[in-house]
This record gives sequence, structure tokens and C-alpha cells, in this order.
Amino acid sequence: MSVNRRQFIKKAGLGSVAGAALAGSAVAMPASQYRRIKGANDRMSVVLMGCGRRVGAFYQSVIDKKNNVDVSYICDVMQSKREKTAADLKGKISGKAKLLNDIREAFNDKEVDVIFNATPDHWHAPGTWMALEAGKHVYIEKPCSHSPREGELLIHFQKKYNKVVQMGNQQRSAPESIEIISEIHKGVIGDVYKAVAFYANNRGPVVVPEKAPVPKGLDWDLFQGPAPRVDYMHDTWDYNWHWYGWLWGTAETGNNATHELDIARWALNVEYPEYVFVEAEKRHYLDDGWEMYDTMDATFVFPGNKIIKWDGKSRNGHKTYGSDRGTIIYGTEGSVFVDRGGYTLFDRAGKKVKDSKSANIEAGTALGGGGDMTDIHVRNFFDNIRGKSNVLNSPIDVGHISQMLTHYANIAYRINKPFDVNAENGHIYDRDAMKLWDREYAPGWEPKL
Repeated sequence: MSVNRRQFIKKAGLGSVAGAALAGSAVAMPASQYRRIKGANDRMSVVLMGCGRRVGAFYQSVIDKKNNVDVSYICDVMQSKREKTAADLKGKISGKAKLLNDIREAFNDKEVDVIFNATPDHWHAPGTWMALEAGKHVYIEKPCSHSPREGELLIHFQKKYNKVVQMGNQQRSAPESIEIISEIHKGVIGDVYKAVAFYANNRGPVVVPEKAPVPKGLDWDLFQGPAPRVDYMHDTWDYNWHWYGWLWGTAETGNNATHELDIARWALNVEYPEYVFVEAEKRHYLDDGWEMYDTMDATFVFPGNKIIKWDGKSRNGHKTYGSDRGTIIYGTEGSVFVDRGGYTLFDRAGKKVKDSKSANIEAGTALGGGGDMTDIHVRNFFDNIRGKSNVLNSPIDVGHISQMLTHYANIAYRINKPFDVNAENGHIYDRDAMKLWDREYAPGWEPKL
């Protein structure tokens, strides 16, 4: 980490708190609202839960001495993954992190303060509320929930246990995003009426699942965790769980659209839509094992006739909008293109008015992601736990609403029809859609209210 990068993170991290309050990106709350676990300068004990492709995004945050943390446990259901993470961090973190197969041992340790939950989607919400019940603060990766009901439950548990829960949609902490959203809310492009969020990747074919022995070192039962039990099939678990049915993943929309749809919703200053329409299908490698759509066009209509569109292409890398991911916001007097690299402001004639490029280094479509933007987001999380800030950039109640857009899209695809939504509480009027409001749990894993 260079001196310049350190200085940038420090300045941007401080700026994001003030900027977030101005832009409405975060919910300001009194410091007394959260039960503080440590003094502002005390060391915190953290756990890395899930050692797949995303865990590397947190390395810099746990190594950075300014964050003053110890990694007490490194947990993954695959032995080789937790060992690799331990090897990656060897000599870079203080203390001796214990390698775990079962996260519940870390939950039971009263000295643990913080959980970084980077597990597969079906573990996100259950792992988080189990951590909350154990008295831990949680950084929960997107998607924060596997179903709409789980998002509601997360809000319930966060309020019940009064802990800090930050969702990992890290662009909420990007200084350039905070800046331009604030300007949009002040009217820099007039009255905003539409946003187009997009993602394009060139994912290749995946194997057709076949019965196979469980790989050495993998706890298949614990991988499934809250999900109903099925026999192991090759090769459905290592990242590919995203594409094999709905037991574990939330498809590309839950996987990536979360980020861009969140920016779109933030810019338009809307909450729940009142109508959802989706066209989605598997368009590529029709004979491979991919079970879900790989191409989606979704439309969300909000009160006041504001519209958000999602253009998701998992297996066609054509950069329709000049980039592989981002959001375009339209107003009566201009438009804005914003992504992880910054933003460009245009007037109504399409002339560039301002171009602000980010000093951040944050991955786009690369597996795992990570970079300065994640570092700032984690710093904001730590600062709220310690009471240094009372503005959390992506509290779970805000993250849940953005996550609902991805759930609406997936539900509309699964029932193959559009539906109306109660814009006051987010519930769907369609009975078939509401059958997918919750998910099925393995016996003994159901949430206990």
C-alpha cells in the first residue's frame, strides 16, 4: 500500500461520512443507538467467514494498522480455502488466527466483536442473524438476503440486538458517487425521471452436474447449512453455485445487479416500485449446466412515474453503454453516467459538462473484486462500531430496499409474469409471486423470532 493510497483512503474515508449525510446515502443515527463494544482506540477481534473469491477484498482492511483489528478466526467449509487465506495473511496480521470449519465456534467466543460474512448467498442472512444473536457486529456481503422475507428478518434482528450491520454495496462509500448523487438531489440535471443500470460479462460454459464424491476437505453438509439437503453434484459448489438453481444462489441479478440498482435507486430517491416487468432467458451455451437466465431486461416503475431499467448480460461482453457496468441517470436538464471509476455529467444536448475520475482502484467484473472503495466502506463500518461516526453508509434497512429490486426481478422471471407492488411496504399483490416471498430451510435452521 503506497503512501499516496494511504493518504487518499484517509481523506476519502472522512469525506464519505460528511458527503453521505448530504447526499442522503446513509441513515444518520445517534451514537447511543448502537451498543458500543469497544472504546474508540481499542482493538477489535474480527472473523473472516467464507474464504472464497471475495475474502481477498478484506485483506487490506484487516492488515491496515490504522483499523486496529486482530483476525481471530478464519472460517470456511473447505479446508483448502481457509488454509489459503491463512497463508495469504501469514506475517501480515497480528495474533494467531484459528482456522475453523464450523462458524458457530466463533459465534460462541465472547471475545469476538465483528464478523465479515462473505459466504454463498444462502448463508448471508442466516449467518448474519446468528452472529447478531451472539452479540456480534456484521459486515454482510451482497446480496444481504436470499428472499424478501430474509431482508425483513435482518432488520428485525438488527433492531433487536442493536448492532452495526453494514451491507457490502461498497459504492455507497465512493467519494465521487456520494458527490454526484448529492448534486443530482440538488437539481444539477433537473428533475430525474429514469435510470438505466447495466452489467456485461463474458462468462463461459459451466459443467452439466453429475453425481460425484464430495471433494476432499469439503464439509458438504455445512456448505448447505440453512438450505434443504441435496446430494453432492460435480461441479456445483465453488462459485458455480450461483447458476445451479435457487437453493443457494440468486442468479446474476442478486450477484451483481445489486450494486448498480442501488445507485439507480439512490439517485432517483425512490424506495419500492409499484410495477415490475421482466424479460429474461438463458441465451448462451444452451446445453451446458447453467440453470437460470443469463440475459435479463427488467423494468421497475415507481410512484411519480420514475423508472429504473436493468440490462444484465452475463455471457455477452458487448459494452452497450461504453463500459462493462455502471448506471446512467436521466433528468429534464441533463444526464449522468456513474460507475466505480467516477462520473461524467452531461447537459441536455449531450455535451460533457464535468468529468470526475476516481482515485480508487476497485474491480469491475473481475471475480472477487476489492480495492480502495471496499477499504473505505469497511473503515466506515469500523468507525460506526467505535462511535467515531454516526453515519453508516449502507445500513441494513437501506440495503434491504435496494436488494428488493433484485428479488422482484428474480420472482417475475420465475413466475413468468409482471406484477404490481405495494409501494408503501414493498409487498407484492400477486399470489403466485408471494409464494416466493420466503424460502425453505433445512430442519433446525429456521429463523427463531
